Amino acid sequence: MSGTFVGMPAFPKAAHDAVRDTTLRANLRHATHTIRDKRARAVAELDDWAQLREAGRQIKDHTLRHLDHYLVQLEESVTAAGGTVHWAADADEANRIVTRLVRETGQSEVVKVKSMATQEIGLNEALEEAGISAYETDLAELIVQLGKDRPSHILVPAIHRNRGEIRDIFRKEMGSWGRPAPDGLTDTPAELAEAARLHLREKFLRAKVGVSGANFMVAETGTLVVVESEGNGRMCLTLPETLISVVGIEKIVPTWRDLEVFLQTLPRSSTAERMNPYTSMWTGTTDTDGPSTFHLVLLDNGRTDTLADEVGRQALRCIRCSACLNVCPVYERAGGHAYGSVYPGPIGAILSPQLRGTESEIDASLPYASSLCGACYEVCPVAIDIPEVLVHLRERVVQGGEVTRRGAKVTLKPAKGHAAERAAMRAARWAFTHPAALGTGQRLAARTRRFHPRTLPGPGKAWTATRDLPKVPAESFRDWWQRTDGGKEAGA
Repeated sequence: MSGTFVGMPAFPKAAHDAVRDTTLRANLRHATHTIRDKRARAVAELDDWAQLREAGRQIKDHTLRHLDHYLVQLEESVTAAGGTVHWAADADEANRIVTRLVRETGQSEVVKVKSMATQEIGLNEALEEAGISAYETDLAELIVQLGKDRPSHILVPAIHRNRGEIRDIFRKEMGSWGRPAPDGLTDTPAELAEAARLHLREKFLRAKVGVSGANFMVAETGTLVVVESEGNGRMCLTLPETLISVVGIEKIVPTWRDLEVFLQTLPRSSTAERMNPYTSMWTGTTDTDGPSTFHLVLLDNGRTDTLADEVGRQALRCIRCSACLNVCPVYERAGGHAYGSVYPGPIGAILSPQLRGTESEIDASLPYASSLCGACYEVCPVAIDIPEVLVHLRERVVQGGEVTRRGAKVTLKPAKGHAAERAAMRAARWAFTHPAALGTGQRLAARTRRFHPRTLPGPGKAWTATRDLPKVPAESFRDWWQRTDGGKEAGA
């Protein structure tokens, strides 16, 4: 998988630096609290939210179990509707396909709809190397691109920027990308939005090639769906002569009827709206409407390997709503850049290490970027048990073991730096399988508790640097149970 932020340290180091940025923390706190409060009100309007959540989970699980069948059906449907389907095993192949398709049009620039998949594979950078300019048209993505920045949120990529910073970026950078910012531009939202609209309009009107992702693909009809709030996506999807869509293979749903569930849960979980202002759907090509040429690039890039993991595969249910980011105490304080991936927050902490593997320092650290509080699971509209997958991936990092890479079984070695943890777990396993030894140890700990340190020495020092060491009780539960006959004796 591409998309790693080059030069990024492991999460603990990146987060350590991020939490000291007071402006970043203020921006994140305001934005995440606002979004999650609005989402809670929008979800509360539906009496059947729990049923919709379960329906979404079941649809996604069914599709993943029969992904081979539905992908073939999708290809047949798209082809029958006049489109062309391409299969990309990894980021490099996807970038080569898109670059070739753009070159075949004779064009040297494209307009883009906001797309996590194209960020994942580093498409903009690949096109730039080929002499092709890719212009982001989503307002937040435009801010990130003009600011030579990186996205830090799935839904709001520029969430780490405030209005003053955005005004300064527009004033300084817009002119080098096209129409400059108006003179005297202020930081009022209306003026910033108008500056972006004027800057982008000339690109929409002259673009011959559009590049998009998709929120959903319908196997039975070959229909692709993009939901958005600004209208830029509608312009990119309808005005160009050629449309190229790069979509992860997990974004498929079997039938048109299945969309009913997700078009209720996605907008409420993401933008806290009952329905997205713009829901664009297209099926192949027509002679009188929209692009005359349509290409669909189906992207694997580690997804099939993830599917082979019985615990981790539930991450592929994700519909990219970002609700988990907005409730996560770790994301709120550290921000998205600390995750070193285009997928930040709780979902990124389980998705990136599966798509990219856990061999790198940053990917080995991501499963630990969580307090395991469970808030992410509670808000997930497709019921991904993120804490369960985090613990599963932590075990993989510490213990190693067999995983699937590029379709083949390989055995991972335990990651460096976890020898003490493995030793502690082996000692705990031995103690729990020897009750007499466990009881003796508990009584000894209780009798010496006055002498216990407040922090642990050696490898345990890092743990107690940010946590209180639990106090040992005067009596273990096992001894209390025996002394009171299970709590039946008076005074127990």
